[in-house]
Amino acid sequence: MFSHATRKHAFYLYSIAAAFFLFCLNAASHAQNTDAETEMQAAAKAMMAASVPGPKNVPLGGRASVELPEGFTFIPKAEAGRFMRAIGNTVDKDFIGLILNEQLSGFVVIEFVSTGYIKDDDAKDWDVDELLQNLKNGTEQANEERSKRGLPEIAVLGWIEKPAYDASSHRLVWSVSSQHKNAPSREEEGVNYNTYLLGREGYLSLNLVTDTKAVEGEKPMAKQLLAAVSFSNGQRYEDFNAATDRVAEYGLAALVGGLAAKKLGLLAVIGVFLVKAWKIVLLGLLAVAAIAKRFFRRKEA
Repeated sequence: MFSHATRKHAFYLYSIAAAFFLFCLNAASHAQNTDAETEMQAAAKAMMAASVPGPKNVPLGGRASVELPEGFTFIPKAEAGRFMRAIGNTVDKDFIGLILNEQLSGFVVIEFVSTGYIKDDDAKDWDVDELLQNLKNGTEQANEERSKRGLPEIAVLGWIEKPAYDASSHRLVWSVSSQHKNAPSREEEGVNYNTYLLGREGYLSLNLVTDTKAVEGEKPMAKQLLAAVSFSNGQRYEDFNAATDRVAEYGLAALVGGLAAKKLGLLAVIGVFLVKAWKIVLLGLLAVAAIAKRFFRRKEA
């Protein structure tokens, strides 16, 4: 049982911490207009309230789940989507949520894409140079849409990690670096570190949004999360029924080629720096919330 003085001191520390992080929240969005700033603050607070800290088993869209490790925080679809839109990104029907970790410079975007069963035969003999060229070509096509929407165009620079597929676990990993076209030399290169788990009706995508300076140190955490996701019984890749199930119109290589280009450039609007600034603020808010929850649970006990 906590004494009155101890409770008062803990609440005082919580108030100071909360005030500090709200100050950071204001500072991170000082360049925005009042309406945008208000929405970003509201989105961040909603994320804090809905956050799910690990370790915990977290359902993902009704078909799968993740054994969220300690140190990771899951943000559900509604609150995560609101935040993504507030900082200048878009989400679609495939979006499931975000995962944060204080050791990640960015965040992990989780999606389930209902493509049907994807045959993985082409992984045995694909040409990584051809896949890279397909990705560049697809990015150029996607740039036409970006240009119409007034968004910066993206250029794919090269492999960060060449495609690697594990046929026994049906997991795929690959990554490229990208940059805004005609970007100044000082602009940081963005990295989408892509990991996938194939299922009976489509695939789970866990996309780590980061940069070239941080990606090598963050790869193990991305792969840790990939290993922690699984489809429910009946939804696994090996549960496929050729007599009844829909087969995708393309093979595994398409997840690395032209189709993947549509998912590149998550940082195209907001920039790496702003992602990091907001991520720091969010982690601070989440940490404060976790401390407060633990304190008040003990107080009730």
